[in-house]
Amino acid sequence: MTPAETPLNDVDGAYLRQAIAWSRVARERGNRPFGAVVVADDGRVLAEAWCNTSETGDCTGHAETNAVRQLSTVVDRETLSRATLYSSGEPCVMCAGAIFWSAIGRVVFGIDAVRLRVFRGERGEQRDAELSCRDVFAASPHAIECIGPALIDEASGPHQGFWKV
Repeated sequence: MTPAETPLNDVDGAYLRQAIAWSRVARERGNRPFGAVVVADDGRVLAEAWCNTSETGDCTGHAETNAVRQLSTVVDRETLSRATLYSSGEPCVMCAGAIFWSAIGRVVFGIDAVRLRVFRGERGEQRDAELSCRDVFAASPHAIECIGPALIDEASGPHQGFWKV
C-alpha cells in the first residue's frame, strides 16, 4: 500500500527542501540521490549531509548516517533528543538504527520506501530489507516522532532518470 502524503508546516517544509537540495548535490557528485539536515529545536542547523557511497566506497555512507556521524561526538544527547532529522527519503533500516542510537527525537522524510522501490525497479535480487523506519522507531524505548512521506513530488525529482531498471 502506498502511504498518503503528509502535509507540513512552513518550517518543516523549508528544512525538508534543504534535505532535498542535498539529494541533488549527491546525484551531481555521482552518488545515490539522498540528503539529510538535522535541526535543533531552536532552529540551529546542526548538520547537513548527502549520500556519498559512490565517492567513498563506504556502503554505510547514507545521508542520515553521515549526518549522525557529524553530530554524535559534538552534540549532547539531550539536544539531539529535541532535534529533527529531515531526510529526502524514508530512512532505511541502517539509518533508522543510527537515528535511534543517536537519540534524535523526530524525523521528517520526503519520498517513502514504497515509491522509491518503483523508481528503483527492484527485483528479487536487488531488494532492500522491507522493514520501515517506523517499525524500527516503534521498538525504541524512547519516542521518535516520524512524519512522512511529504513533499513527494519534490523529493521524487532527483530520482527521476537516476535508477537503472
